[in-house]
Parts: sequence; structure tokens; C-alpha cells
Amino acid sequence: MQLGARNFKIPRWSVAALFYGISIASLVWVFRGVDLDAMRQDFRSMHWRWLVLAMLSDIGVYAFQGWRWGLLLRPVERVPVWRSIQAIYVGLFANEVLPFRPGEVIRPYLQARWSAIPFSVALSSVIIERIFDGLWLTALFAITYAHVSLPRRVTDLAVGLGVVTLLAAVSLGVVMFGKRHAHAALSATGWGPRVKVLVEDLHLMGRSFSFYAAAAASLPYLLIQAIPVYAMIRGYDLDLTVWQTMVVLVVFRLGTAIPQLPGNVGLSQTAIVIGLALFGVDKTTAAGLSMMTWGVITAPLVVAGFVALLLTGGNLGELHRRAKEHVSAPMVAPGAGRR
Repeated sequence: MQLGARNFKIPRWSVAALFYGISIASLVWVFRGVDLDAMRQDFRSMHWRWLVLAMLSDIGVYAFQGWRWGLLLRPVERVPVWRSIQAIYVGLFANEVLPFRPGEVIRPYLQARWSAIPFSVALSSVIIERIFDGLWLTALFAITYAHVSLPRRVTDLAVGLGVVTLLAAVSLGVVMFGKRHAHAALSATGWGPRVKVLVEDLHLMGRSFSFYAAAAASLPYLLIQAIPVYAMIRGYDLDLTVWQTMVVLVVFRLGTAIPQLPGNVGLSQTAIVIGLALFGVDKTTAAGLSMMTWGVITAPLVVAGFVALLLTGGNLGELHRRAKEHVSAPMVAPGAGRR
């Protein structure tokens, strides 16, 4: 008897349940065996001026990111820096209150809505940012590795990040600098006319000085992200070097890169605890520091993101729905998004 082919589709709820389960299990692991009384004592004895520095520097991270984003988009259209920052904060707010990081598509949607930039180009610019960040993060880890002794599993993760990022960078380079070949390859698949604007604008970006300026700006952007982590470590009177702080930052970034619970609850705390454990920090202290760091980073994002959302005059659920529609829709047709 011949069985007909059946389309097997994984239920959406099972994917959500998997990621929720991982995040919850991670949070349980963070607090397993922790001395809660000692953790409360650490909270009372920490140096709060470092907490203020961590909070202010974290706000500065996203202001700098807004400027870098505008620099990257400049060959296509000059966008106001404050608009880029607003879109970033709305996206961050979405990540804090909704699962699976929907802000990564909401912020390019807002940028496209407020400008003549096609959504596909705005979304691609976000991917380019991630490639820049991955390349610099890998390079920084390689430099740090020369100053800090690390377990093999950590170096393997960093190497994996570097390989994935390099492959993405090569693919991007083929599209940006081999426009004719990209058009030919896409035309062969039937996608040529639909992505013509995307290829043209990416090629325009790659030929611009501001593209390389944005790539260079990604290094200070990464270094600024280390300030909140270093400030919290100092606030807890931990004797870690700048290089060791960089390792904690790399582990933290790896832990928060995948979709998870709103606000990165679970995996972000786990990443910090694992990063600090590499340098002998006990789990109780590390767990308390991870929760305090999460609060210091999350609270300003929620407040600033909520204000940014109010200024858009929109509803977060509606923005999420429209952004998903743009992702699932065919790529822009020639001339789409232009005034």
C-alpha cells in the first residue's frame, strides 16, 4: 500500500513552549543552591553610584546605535538621528514585553514608515548591523583570549560565532559588491524584479564612505556596551580586570542572541552567571549581580520605550502585526518605497 505524502508542520505553540521551557529552566538553574539572605546583603552593600553609571551608559549605548544606524542608511536617505533612536527604543520595548524579540522587525518597519526607505532595505540594514557587531565581537574575543585563559567550550562558541558571522558577511558582500552577479542569480530564481530595489540600495551602501564609517563605529558601540557590565561588577566590589569583563560581555551577548522570554529573562541571567563563574565568582554573588544587571538595563528601556511608543501614536500589537505582514510579503517591487 502506497501512502500519500503528508505535509508535516510543527505546531507554533510547541516552538513557543520549547523556548519558554528553556528560559524558565535557565532561571531555575540560576537560583538553584543560592543563598537568598547573602544575596539580599549584597544588594544592601553594593555601591549605588556604579549602578547609576551603568544605567546612564546603557542609555548612551542606544543613542550611539541610533547615530550609527543613520550613518549606515545615509547613502539611501538621510534620516533624523532622533527618529532612529525612537524606532530603536520602540523595538527594545517590544522585546521587553513580547516574546521572541519582535522588536528586530518593528524598528525597521517604523524606519521605513517614517521615510522613503523600503522596508526590505531597512530590515537589511539591521542585519548588516548584526554582522558588524558579530565581526567586532569575534575580533575583540580573539584579542581578549591572548590575555585571559578560558575553557575550550567558551572558545568553541566564539569560533562558531565567528564562522557564522563571516559566512553572513561574505554573502552580504556578494550582493553589495557583485550587483550584476546578484541580479543574475536572483533573476534565475524568479526573485529578480521583486528585489531590484534592495540590491540597488545595498550596492549603493557598499560604495559609500558612510558604510565603512558605520562599520568602524561598531567597535566603540561594542566597547560602550561593556561599561554597564563593568560598572555593575565594580558596584559589587568584584576584582575583575577589563579583559575579564570583556569575556563576560561576550558570553552575555551570546546568551541573549537567541529568541526567548520577554526581557531576556532566564538566559541573560544564566549567561552572566556562567561568565562570572569562569573567574571564580561564587554563584550567589553572580546570581544577585545578574538580576541587578537585568533590572538596571531593563527599567530604563521599558520607560524610554513606552514613551517612544506613545510618541508614535500607535499600538504595539498593531505595529507587530504590520511588521510581520511586511516580512511575509514579497520583496519590494522596483520603485517601491520611493517618493
